[in-house]
Amino acid sequence: MIDHMTLHVRDVERSIAFYTAALAPLGYVVKTHHEPTLGFGVDDGTPHSDFYVSPLDEGAANSVPNNAANDAANGTAEQPHGQSSQQPYAPTHIAFLAPDRAAVQAFYDAALAAGGHDNGTPGPRPYHAGYYAAFVLDPDGNNIEAVVDWSHDAGFAVPIKTAQ
Repeated sequence: MIDHMTLHVRDVERSIAFYTAALAPLGYVVKTHHEPTLGFGVDDGTPHSDFYVSPLDEGAANSVPNNAANDAANGTAEQPHGQSSQQPYAPTHIAFLAPDRAAVQAFYDAALAAGGHDNGTPGPRPYHAGYYAAFVLDPDGNNIEAVVDWSHDAGFAVPIKTAQ
């Protein structure tokens, strides 16, 4: 089970504004302040955050460390003074659970209004029966999704609490 994750971004202030707006329809609020990192979580009366936005380390804005397997494959496993080879910044995909299709639509609309870019309008997807989602690229090009819990159709529903 995952407790929390951190997304490193190039412009933390721009991304915090984006995620504050985009995640509000899903019941997310800023809950934790570890400046300049902020934690978001469902407004459930607890201090627990499960999604953090933090700036990339200085010098990492355009690259991330290559892993050891790739280093070995490309012949760069041994770097002087403990340095690793670099590869371009790799965007990621994060899916947030939505309580219903209306929340997926509201996420999509809010994310676009906050500067996101369409990467898949709200609608059913062929991944699983009942899968309904929308995709938006955040300011760093990360693919952010809001999805209805398709397991409801299979009888495996888990209640979702959102802010009222």
